[in-house]
Amino acid sequence: MLTALEIRDILLIDRLDLAFQPGLNVLTGETGAGKSILLDALGLALGWKGRADLVRAGATQGEVTAVFDLVPDHPARTVLADAGIEAGDELILRRVTSLDGRRTAWANDRRVSAEVLRNLGATLVELQGQQDDGGLMNPRGHRALLDAFGAIETASLRTLWRDRARAAADLAAAEAAQSRARADEDWLRAAVAELDKLDPQPGEEAELDARRRAMQAVERIRADVSRAHAAVTESGAERQVADALRWLEGAADRAEGRLDAAIAALTRALVELGEAGSEIEMALRAMDVSPGELEAVEERLFAIRGLAKKHRVQPDDLGRFAIEKRLELEALDSGGTGIAALRRAVDAAEAAYSAEARRVSQARATAAKALDAAMAGELAPLKLDRARFETRMESAEPGPEGADAVTFTVATNPGAPAGPLNRIASGGELSRFLLALKVCLTRASNGLTLIFDEIDRGVGGATADAVGRRLQRLAEGGQILVVTHAPQVAARGAHHWRVEKRVEGEATLSRVVPLSDDQRVEELARMLAGDTVTTAAREAARALLQA
Repeated sequence: MLTALEIRDILLIDRLDLAFQPGLNVLTGETGAGKSILLDALGLALGWKGRADLVRAGATQGEVTAVFDLVPDHPARTVLADAGIEAGDELILRRVTSLDGRRTAWANDRRVSAEVLRNLGATLVELQGQQDDGGLMNPRGHRALLDAFGAIETASLRTLWRDRARAAADLAAAEAAQSRARADEDWLRAAVAELDKLDPQPGEEAELDARRRAMQAVERIRADVSRAHAAVTESGAERQVADALRWLEGAADRAEGRLDAAIAALTRALVELGEAGSEIEMALRAMDVSPGELEAVEERLFAIRGLAKKHRVQPDDLGRFAIEKRLELEALDSGGTGIAALRRAVDAAEAAYSAEARRVSQARATAAKALDAAMAGELAPLKLDRARFETRMESAEPGPEGADAVTFTVATNPGAPAGPLNRIASGGELSRFLLALKVCLTRASNGLTLIFDEIDRGVGGATADAVGRRLQRLAEGGQILVVTHAPQVAARGAHHWRVEKRVEGEATLSRVVPLSDDQRVEELARMLAGDTVTTAAREAARALLQA
């Protein structure tokens, strides 16, 4: 809801601060007083398309600030969140325009682009009339409006559309894979045969490389270890020590103990040499490599690396690559069965979606008749009894919202062909059509402010009274701003402002004045009687306010 509008140096307004209220807010004033300036100023703050020369003569820039209260589920909160702006209970939009046409906008003191400002404006205010290019006059939104009117649930339809699209995508992917496989069938069969023959295992390349390096190292050191074994065993040091020990032991009886220590040392040495020889012998046995083992390891290692290079994968990925190619070949060989199953899934998804789309279409057709009947009841009191409203439904390309195109059409005269709302006569007639439609479609206010500009144009008396009553009813629980020349409409307002133009010095300025109860009587009397306000006009004004 719009709570405040502050205008600085815009057209004929130098400084203006307005506080709006819930319900029906009416603005009246003589022609040319500047009522449209308020809409121009508000449109600037909301990012609407409008005139470029808005800066007041003598000023360097103009500025408009609009303040809105946001209900908890207000759609503006989503726009703010997408823009990375924190949303509170109040939203302040401010926009500055300079003489050269440059414009800068802020939302809650955060600078925003024109696109974000327009998106926010679309959730905050709806202008009914010939400038309305995004609300009731936009056929792209008519289907959603009809669904809301008929309380038509389309969530399941959207789910079935996604299921249908997913099934079709799975089938297309399978058919494309089969087509690719057919094109490369000879290569695929040869590749799988080659991979199956080699049967590479995960991590095998690294393991083979390590074994190869170990065997190569053994080849380099085995000769030295063999020589060491010969040097310490019976053919070497062990034999010589044994001979020395035998010789000493033969001479010990005659040496009177002088050889005992040497014999003990040689005995110990002989034991140590025996242990060393055993350890070396064990090492040699561990180093034994069959003549063809190294060759076999190298052959498999190079085969794995060569095949990995051939298929442009890492050696460790060759096993996974082989699995993929086997699966492709299996899919090729049994592709008919798999694709047939996918086609059945597509047919089932299509049937489910089509059935739900038909249900939604039937519900829309029922809602369309109800809306047409409701509109017929609203048009007559608005002096549009010769007009005919019709909700036209046509087949459209299937989509997540169904297969219906919905357009609100009107024929303003009997026998005349019906046309879209956005092509009928402009002005008050169009505004009354939109008012009737808004009355029929409105279910609940979601914080949206509605503006009707001179909806009473070309009507008076009972018709103007009907317009006022409908605006009053529509404003219950929400907020409507209406610019009017009809006292019957103005009398229905919960809040009343008069727009007036004054000459101050050499400058012509517009003012907007909130009216008290007595001032409302005078304003309504002026609207009834013209320049000369009579006692009868005042009495008539009081009667309108009390009706």
